[in-house]
Amino acid sequence: MIVVAGEALIDLVPQGTGALASLQPALGGGPYNTAVALGRLGSPTAFCSRVSQDAFGEALLDGLRRAGVDVSDVQRGIEPTTLAVATIDAHGSAAYSFYVDGTADRLFTAPAGLPEGTRAVSFGTCSLVLEPGASAYEELMRTAAAQGVFTTLDPNIRAGLIPDADAYRARFKSWLPSVSLLKLSEEDALWLGGTPREWLASGPSAVVITQGGDGLTAFTRDGAVHSVPGEKVDVVDTIGAGDTVNAALLHGLLARDALSPQALVALGPGGWTQLLGFAARAAAITCSRAGAEPPYAHELEG
Repeated sequence: MIVVAGEALIDLVPQGTGALASLQPALGGGPYNTAVALGRLGSPTAFCSRVSQDAFGEALLDGLRRAGVDVSDVQRGIEPTTLAVATIDAHGSAAYSFYVDGTADRLFTAPAGLPEGTRAVSFGTCSLVLEPGASAYEELMRTAAAQGVFTTLDPNIRAGLIPDADAYRARFKSWLPSVSLLKLSEEDALWLGGTPREWLASGPSAVVITQGGDGLTAFTRDGAVHSVPGEKVDVVDTIGAGDTVNAALLHGLLARDALSPQALVALGPGGWTQLLGFAARAAAITCSRAGAEPPYAHELEG
């Protein structure tokens, strides 16, 4: 079982140009997209979050169920669902503004334990910013790591939600001893400061950096660097691409029985090339269609 911990929200995606363009609601949130992608790839997956009882919340849970994700431990609340208003630029890249005050997901509380058979827990995005839920997710991360569970972190920076950048950067560094695999975009890496080698020295066994159309690069604790080019595709938008990479990496590591710090290093050049190439192909499919629509396993066969 892979557990994905974090927010589920509604993306409001513009259907044209200008500030008053019509908005189409879409299921979203970085952790939510990661969970759906894992389910579509066929990995046994559970979602750990707090979701509203409103109509958007029901739609979010339905989307997880359709992907085969276990939602039995999802917490519920009467508060509304978080909304994220997307803006798409000429290259298909998305930027967001958020409506988060008093929403259900930020009132998450740490569970008493993880589902039986949990092999990995994935964290990231808004859920590690918005209190009081952020502290609860942080507690879960530290507890899982202390129990020897493989942990992944994708900061997926949303700068508009972070009131004190320096405080967040310090908090990010405090998470690294509890992280097995750190994945982040080039943009996130620049915003956070530091280098893969510095982050590896603090805890993770591997750091994967996504470089948009230029591909992915993995840095491992033994000093190795592994890179693959991006897959050529006509980009509709990039919504959910990074989340798809998260899922593809976890799915591939589970399939290789490599969800341990030692196994990450032992993958070697061939294993990393295959894993990163798989993630690049999966992300390219997501970019080729509107919204966060990650691929199913059959779309990646061969």
